[in-house]
Amino acid sequence: MNKYLIYSIMFMLLSLSAMAQNKITGTVTDAKDNSPLPGVSVSIKGAQGGTQTDVNGKYSLDVADANATLVFSYIGYTSKEVALGGKTTLDVQLTGEAKAVDEVVVIGYGTAKRSDLTGAVSTLKSEQIMDKPSPNLTQALEGKVAGVDVSVNSSAPGQPAKVRVRGIGSINSNLDPIYVVDGVVGVDPNTLNPNDIASVEILKDASSTAIYGVRGANGVIMVTTKRGRSGPAQISYEANGNVSQLYRHLKTLDANQFVQVYNEAFANGQKFATDGSVQTPAKALNHANFPLLFDANDKPLYNTNWEKETYKPAFSQSHQLNVQGGTDKSLYSLSLGYLNQNGLAPTSNFKRYSVKVTMDNDIRDWLKVGGSVNLVSSRQRMVTDGNGGLNVPRDVVEEVPILPVRYPDGTYANNYDIAGLEGAPNPINVANNRYTINNTTQMLGDIYAIFKITKDLEFKSDFGFNLNTLKNNFYSSLTLQHLSADQGGIANINEYSNWYWQSENYLTRNKKVNDRQHFTALLGFSLSENSQESVYVETQNFIDDALSFNHLSSGSVRSGADSGFGDNKLNSVYGRISYNIDEKYLFTATGRYDGSSRFGINKKFSFFPSAGAAWRVSQEDFLKDSKTISNLKVRASIGVTGNQEIGNYRSLPQYSTGTTTLNGAAAVTLLPGYLGNKNLAWERTTQVDGGVELGLLNNRINLEADYYNRTTKDLLLQTPVPWTAGYTTANVYQNVGSVRNSGVELTLNTVNVRSKNFTWSTTILAAYNKNKILNLNDGNADIFPGPNFLGQNYVLRVGQPIGAFYGMTRVGTYSTSAADVAEAASHGLKPGDRKYIYNADGSPYYSVLGHANPDWTGTFSSTMRYKNWDFSFDIRFVQGNSTAANFKHSSEDRQTIANSLATVLNAWTPNNQNTYISQVRNYKYAQDSHFDSWWVEDGSFIRGQNFVLGYNFPSAMLKKASINRLRIYASVQNLFLITKYTGYDPEVDTFNSSFGSNNAFSQGLDFFSVPRPRIWNLGVQVGF
Repeated sequence: MNKYLIYSIMFMLLSLSAMAQNKITGTVTDAKDNSPLPGVSVSIKGAQGGTQTDVNGKYSLDVADANATLVFSYIGYTSKEVALGGKTTLDVQLTGEAKAVDEVVVIGYGTAKRSDLTGAVSTLKSEQIMDKPSPNLTQALEGKVAGVDVSVNSSAPGQPAKVRVRGIGSINSNLDPIYVVDGVVGVDPNTLNPNDIASVEILKDASSTAIYGVRGANGVIMVTTKRGRSGPAQISYEANGNVSQLYRHLKTLDANQFVQVYNEAFANGQKFATDGSVQTPAKALNHANFPLLFDANDKPLYNTNWEKETYKPAFSQSHQLNVQGGTDKSLYSLSLGYLNQNGLAPTSNFKRYSVKVTMDNDIRDWLKVGGSVNLVSSRQRMVTDGNGGLNVPRDVVEEVPILPVRYPDGTYANNYDIAGLEGAPNPINVANNRYTINNTTQMLGDIYAIFKITKDLEFKSDFGFNLNTLKNNFYSSLTLQHLSADQGGIANINEYSNWYWQSENYLTRNKKVNDRQHFTALLGFSLSENSQESVYVETQNFIDDALSFNHLSSGSVRSGADSGFGDNKLNSVYGRISYNIDEKYLFTATGRYDGSSRFGINKKFSFFPSAGAAWRVSQEDFLKDSKTISNLKVRASIGVTGNQEIGNYRSLPQYSTGTTTLNGAAAVTLLPGYLGNKNLAWERTTQVDGGVELGLLNNRINLEADYYNRTTKDLLLQTPVPWTAGYTTANVYQNVGSVRNSGVELTLNTVNVRSKNFTWSTTILAAYNKNKILNLNDGNADIFPGPNFLGQNYVLRVGQPIGAFYGMTRVGTYSTSAADVAEAASHGLKPGDRKYIYNADGSPYYSVLGHANPDWTGTFSSTMRYKNWDFSFDIRFVQGNSTAANFKHSSEDRQTIANSLATVLNAWTPNNQNTYISQVRNYKYAQDSHFDSWWVEDGSFIRGQNFVLGYNFPSAMLKKASINRLRIYASVQNLFLITKYTGYDPEVDTFNSSFGSNNAFSQGLDFFSVPRPRIWNLGVQVGF
């Protein structure tokens, strides 16, 4: 029989059945703030049948008796009975009693009541996400969820944070969790406007992440954006303005101290000269040689504080307009957003414009269709590029204080104006004339249709897409000495285009077996493709700076051009069944079968299963009526997930192109580039999780505790290939080694005081993670993954965690004692030189110096409400990690070529021999600088993360103006920082801080970072 005829008969029968029923629809909201309540149970008093509200608080129920009474119940709220009285639309408001524990949460390909979950899932609502001004979602997550470590490593406007869920489980593949936005997988969360987000669910254990199979190993973050709601249009507007200011300082030498150290360094130089020679300054620092810098008495005319001159207070603002509305059949929403964020570094800026539209329509009783489109355009001006180069934050420290910002004639002053000095033009000059403009445009959306086949069976087909373009325009002026003057200016353009589409199709059956049992079953298949294209071109030698990258042909030297294309496909079949017995015994089984084009011909397919179980002890007869224990659930899960994020074509042999000269003419070359590995397969992560959820005193006290053990095997590791093999890439990906993360997560929520006018609640988050490399290769030899800065900075060693700092151990400086003089001489050194530990044979001794990733992380939060006032704060702590102050190399270990840290005033002298800082000397005779224990400092800290004071105007006052809500608030972020770290901030990564990067080994490396500001904020929220 024709399948269309079958469908027609089925739908006709459904329609006939519906004719005998009265369809009741409505929305359930919180009586306090009119917010929708998802997961409210709606039943018919004295009869069978019922439903629950969706994520927007909306419900639909077929009722035989037009005068029946509906019962609305929700844990934590007072139940309400309402007679229909012939109505077909019934909106209800519920009054809260205590914090709800039965909320509906979003999981992979569906929703579930929190009480029914067998896995570890954490939820954040929009008000928790946007309790402080954040330019992107990753920054907004900082300190919000136990077991989710968020590091805001860069203070540049618009920069994302680094997010790690339950530690680091890989070495050469991507470490970021996968982000699923309204069902679209793999979205860059930092392109979103966080004001558009309704809720975020973080799936942490295998029971919840295995449904995403090969992409679930690093955790899954589900993002649900705001949609329409039934009723008259509701309009909300929020605006805030904030000022960022420098509050923590890095002290450098002032003008007089610089001249003093400069002269002492040259005076001491002869001591360290191996040939007995004396080197003097190219020109002495005096009036005769530098009349614009010194007075007639040879005193400096200027004492420039470059930190103060560069890092000025910066004003930022954001605006958000939302419109939500609809009818019983159709819902819509529209949002408009604008952000203008300015940074402490001059000219640094980030602007974002966003538009989002959603539609959800009940076309028929059996058909619902809808979709959304989110368009985001942003422009970021970066002036702190080039780690290790002569960029703005490095120039702030190294520019000498005897120079002004500008000379009286208006020209910039620069280090190279003084013969023998090193360095870039001054930081303000660099910020104005060397920059990158990152232009990003993203269109993200989906279109779906839900077919209700039977009462308990529905089919959903969803097509999602994500179109991204990124255009990076770089220019460095032809006037910038030591940067681009020799090239006559440099301009380049990098353009990347990314196209992603997915087709998700799945059946969901929600079946009540009998009065005691029901189950939810899911079966689906997925198709997806991701394509990338890139173009690069560079030009040098311009006649002036007027056109920069806007007219590359105005540069006479074509110094580089390239293009590229890549794509990958993923096809999958997945399923899940959740079984509930008596609302006490819960079971979940999940499986996904993935096929990826990224892996070898022999290893393209793999299966990722998981299983979870939970026991709601509080539903047992012996606890059901307890006045003390209101909720008690124990759960456990085990499962396998994968990681495929290594880039395209790593299983295939590749060639590389180049150029050479033949017969006096340029010729293109084709060389073996990459070996390939036809047996390359996924990393496989097996995770065991055990958890307890405890609610006391009608859930005024809620404790959630988890223990996990997560082992990743078959690591996607870049193993060396001998250079003699002739490949331009001297490594190949293989499945080698394993690493384990184990830890504990604790979340405690309490309502300490609840009265008519005053409430006080607190939240304590704490998480412990232990990372350990179990094996690496056949011989378990150490691997040095880089970055390499004056020696290896990290080591991968069996028994140590990923992110172990590795270097020499400094134990002070050599004194003038006979023993020290002899020991120093044995290493070719002298008193006043830095003193290290050496092996018995005299070779340098290297060891693990610390760990970049913390042992403990946590947050203490508290909220107090008195009448219409509210006050809240978050204090975050990170303990057990180290931070490497690599900037000490050029600002403490050497003199006479740039300015230094003020710590060199404590350098070795005959009268000050108990110090770790070597005797100053001119740079020609400087002692070799090494990555060592003096640089690796305690990176633990306690941060005053966020403090907010708000006032809600009384509704009676607002009614005349037709305003539903008006709130004003003031807040401050980064109010204080308690740490032993001597740099600006121990939470830093100047080597790699961008989203999507796979580098696990740059966290905690600080080579001149932009200081993290304190931010003062004023805001208003209005609802109509």
